[in-house]
Amino acid sequence: MSAIIDPFHAIAISRTAHRLASEGRPVIHMEFGQPSTGAPQAAIAAAHRVLDNDPMGYWESGALKARIARHYAETQGVTVDPEQVILTCGASPALVLALSCLFAPGERVAFARPGYVAYRNTVKALHLEPVEIGCGEAERFQITAAAIERLDPAPHGLILASPANPTGTIIAAEEMAAIAAVCRRRGIRIVSDEIYHGLSYVGPARSMLRDDPGALIVNSSSKYFSMAGWRLGWLMVPPGLIDAARARMGNLFLTPPSLAQHAGLVAFDERDELEGHIRTYARNRELLLAALPALGLKRIAPPDGAFYIYADVGHLTDDSMDFCMKLLLDTAIATAPGIDFDPIDGHRFMRFSFAVSTDRVEEALRRLTPWFAAQGAVSAA
Repeated sequence: MSAIIDPFHAIAISRTAHRLASEGRPVIHMEFGQPSTGAPQAAIAAAHRVLDNDPMGYWESGALKARIARHYAETQGVTVDPEQVILTCGASPALVLALSCLFAPGERVAFARPGYVAYRNTVKALHLEPVEIGCGEAERFQITAAAIERLDPAPHGLILASPANPTGTIIAAEEMAAIAAVCRRRGIRIVSDEIYHGLSYVGPARSMLRDDPGALIVNSSSKYFSMAGWRLGWLMVPPGLIDAARARMGNLFLTPPSLAQHAGLVAFDERDELEGHIRTYARNRELLLAALPALGLKRIAPPDGAFYIYADVGHLTDDSMDFCMKLLLDTAIATAPGIDFDPIDGHRFMRFSFAVSTDRVEEALRRLTPWFAAQGAVSAA
């Protein structure tokens, strides 16, 4: 029987937002985790040169694999053979490769709730059994070693994300080490989604490779490198899984776009421009954290990294999808409903992405202030 996959509700929000924009409404897109900036200018220039001179085709860039390996040596102090890097068409295929390499249908894979919607649905699509670990304010909305210890029976696998989506929370270094130790002792294989590495406001995020060299690492150029539309990612695997991962990549997805590989290689060395984006996100984060409590949004997950605010709106609604759609129709601000990330408690949460320009955040706050004031009046009535 085919697996039943839940919809990605933010896509419906975005579809409506684009329709409103086509009708002339001044839409502000805060529904998706995608930078409003483009790829680094040098990467775009390199892509133009390739378009003019290279017919391209199916290709895997050895230079890019080596550059990614060097990146982990420079930022995490770990040694990776470039052959352990499997280039993918974004992080989503990397997650498919990781799960299908490690687990057989029917095996159990755990992850945080709230968590990225595709974890649950990709696990289900591969006929694995999802094991959701409820993470609330007491745990800073993150998985802990103690929570993994309590799982009975132990799952076969764990998907970890730090910084996390939708909350932006980062797992402390000592907790990462403790999680790795519990998983090692209980025979739990780790898939670490590190797509938001580089986007941190409380110090660098720690790669699980530092605590578990056998972990599979999912990453991409979409977030820090501001190249979401280029569809370039990678899966880092231990030596024993290289052949299995390459076989799956070749059969399911062939190769990433050649153009994206050329541009991605150049992007790795454009740190000044990329760090400028981080300064913009940091300013946007400050603006939202200062303003949202006055709108009644006082219970917010700690946004240590990424570019999200995950806020409790349970005092105003018990239907986050309806709430976000009403907000969009009334103010032309698109946001994401919590039910995408948490099917149990997400009806009372919403997520704002602040990966937009600062002027867009300021305009959004001008629109949100009277709207939330009106909702509070309605709720009180």
